[in-house]
Amino acid sequence: MSKQFMAILAAIIVILGGIFYFSGHKSNGGNGGSSKSSSQPTSHVEGSTSSGVKLVEYGDYECPYCGQFYPVVKQVVDQYKDKIQFQFSNLPLSQIHKNAFAGARAAEAAALQNKFWEMHDKLYENQDPNGASGWVASSDPLNQYFTGYASSIGLNVTQFKQDFASTKVNDAINADIAAFKKTGLDESTPTFFLDGKQIHPGYSATDFQKAIDAELKAKGKP
Repeated sequence: MSKQFMAILAAIIVILGGIFYFSGHKSNGGNGGSSKSSSQPTSHVEGSTSSGVKLVEYGDYECPYCGQFYPVVKQVVDQYKDKIQFQFSNLPLSQIHKNAFAGARAAEAAALQNKFWEMHDKLYENQDPNGASGWVASSDPLNQYFTGYASSIGLNVTQFKQDFASTKVNDAINADIAAFKKTGLDESTPTFFLDGKQIHPGYSATDFQKAIDAELKAKGKP
């Protein structure tokens, strides 16, 4: 073989190698997509570690069932805040709720300014369960609603909008989704875990209280 032919062949191999390398390093971090980043799941926790009992909710801000559970969970968390921890994790069901991922973005963007729970509450308190009006039905929830919520809870709105669109926020939400998938459960919201065990409470504070009291008793923390 001539040296010229060998040089051309080597150049082709280098070009093909570069194509395969870059195609293999593309991320799939869009709305509801799985992120290939090294981001860790979020850790939005309130309450006390004194008993070692933790209630976790995987929720979707647009989900009407989550909206119905919201005031009940808030009541329970307030009642047990000196005994247990409560953690909220993202599970936006983007296939059926068009603004669910956007809602999660708003909460995570607020979290970067230490206002997660304030935005979490705003999103649920302004959710329309019927989807007829409000941010859940908006074609532009960020500009029509979320920036107003951000201003009302004291955020730097310019920074909020930048964070809302950031890869960091996107990856954090996808990390929560990936963590839920590891449970092997079907994606459904809200899904509750009490000390790692799934529970199925009704829309009643009493249901939560019974489960929490039993877990506290089991740990010798009445």
